[in-house]
Amino acid sequence: MDEVTRILESAKRLARRYRALTGRPLGITGEVAEHTAVRLLGLARSEVRQPGYDAIRRRAGKITRIQIKARCLVDTSQDGQRMGTIRLDRQWDSVLLVVLDRHLEPVQMYEADRPAVTKALLKPGSRSRNERGALAMNQFKRIAQPVWPKRSVRD
Repeated sequence: MDEVTRILESAKRLARRYRALTGRPLGITGEVAEHTAVRLLGLARSEVRQPGYDAIRRRAGKITRIQIKARCLVDTSQDGQRMGTIRLDRQWDSVLLVVLDRHLEPVQMYEADRPAVTKALLKPGSRSRNERGALAMNQFKRIAQPVWPKRSVRD
């Protein structure tokens, strides 16, 4: 286990303790999700504060710029939760959703390419989707492909 992984494991323990004491999340979900996706999917991290994408996949000479979104599900019936803002004015090729359980452990990962995400975001009817670039998790899963298998959620 590398040092970054050890630090994040410590942070996850602290976040679980903080939630138990306050009922509030500590706010490390994004960092945990990015590190988890890079480690499990063999991605490379992008430059710090790179607008639009968080990781890069190099496969067969092709580079894919991946925007990583995360959701931590304390209650597994929260599939209707909205993802963070997806900005169409930024450079990215696909969006990866990392779903974490209440212990901040990965449960599922889904990826959708830019054309599918753009079409879903521009579909008429929802102000939060159209103006804020926010898809519900279940909407995203319908247009995405599973890229990391589901594990049983710990209680």
